[in-house]
Amino acid sequence: MSKDIITYGVIGCGMMGQEHLRNIALLPGARVGAIYEPNELMANAAKAIAPNARLASSIADLLSEESLDCLLVVSPNHMHVDQLAEIASIRPLPVLMEKPLYTSEAQSKQLDALKASYPAPVWVAMEYRYMPPVATFLEQLSRATGEVKMLTIREHRFPFLPKVGDWNRFNRNTGGTLVEKCCHFFDLMRLALQSDPVRVMASAGQEVNHLDETYAGETPDIWDSAYVIVDFASGARAMLELCMYAEGSKFQEELSAVGPSGKIEAFVPGPGRFWPTHLGVPPTAQVIVSPRQPKGPQTVEIPVDPALLEAGDHNGSTFYQHQRFLSVVRGEADTEVTLDDGAWAVRMGLAAQKSAATGQMITL
Repeated sequence: MSKDIITYGVIGCGMMGQEHLRNIALLPGARVGAIYEPNELMANAAKAIAPNARLASSIADLLSEESLDCLLVVSPNHMHVDQLAEIASIRPLPVLMEKPLYTSEAQSKQLDALKASYPAPVWVAMEYRYMPPVATFLEQLSRATGEVKMLTIREHRFPFLPKVGDWNRFNRNTGGTLVEKCCHFFDLMRLALQSDPVRVMASAGQEVNHLDETYAGETPDIWDSAYVIVDFASGARAMLELCMYAEGSKFQEELSAVGPSGKIEAFVPGPGRFWPTHLGVPPTAQVIVSPRQPKGPQTVEIPVDPALLEAGDHNGSTFYQHQRFLSVVRGEADTEVTLDDGAWAVRMGLAAQKSAATGQMITL
């Protein structure tokens, strides 16, 4: 596609949808032509970010906008597969689909049919791949370790934020914390290890957060902490440690990979808007390489463009992801995060949910 300006249609403009809009606004050669957001408050907020976009009354109405070149879907998790099916039946444009790709085993079967027939690229939005410190970690991984044998990912962060209709408080809408939140990390495990998982074992629960909340008489059932161990076909092992009542941490994500040659680590701060002003400027991301011989850790700071930090909560990754997606829409590159990648991340999350619920190791 040889167009100077690529026009997006956007489905869903809550908190994350608005982050996408702010980042699209920073991209040369991109604009938003139409938005479908059924919540009036969120629709008005989206319109303030993209004032030239038309507010559509439905997905079908949005797809009738002739100027659209691609779609961005940022609706609640459980809606993704049905909305992709609706798009496929009306006007199957290239899609950037927010994670998680699906939320249940039943939806995975519906997705399989769509994968086989959808004629345009679908990119699953695994933003964490594109955080500058994580991207540097991935680029240097093989050189620093000699081949990863052990991979650990720790996320110590704030609780789930309020969302429209409180949809993210219940597993039936999210797929569970180990799908909703942790599909990012399972995707990073597969990418870093270049292998598929064979066994998953998890311990998780709801220990602190949301226990005093009720919605239409229901108490949230979303978990706030977990350990997950994953064995891979290559023989490598990976572990995830999640705690969602640790917002006092200096860094939100910590990645560590170890192999026969040494170790590499990445330290990623959380959203700057949550950093206490009395502590001064927020911390800067770091990558540390620790060779076995000669010993001596080497630390490099990985600063992120302040304009990108201001545009969202994901260390600039939303912007870089859109840059790459636009190259796919223009026919200049291939999709980097495929439907298969998105499906594997959910499959691992669902296995971890099942393992934690049953106390059993799950074989994939």
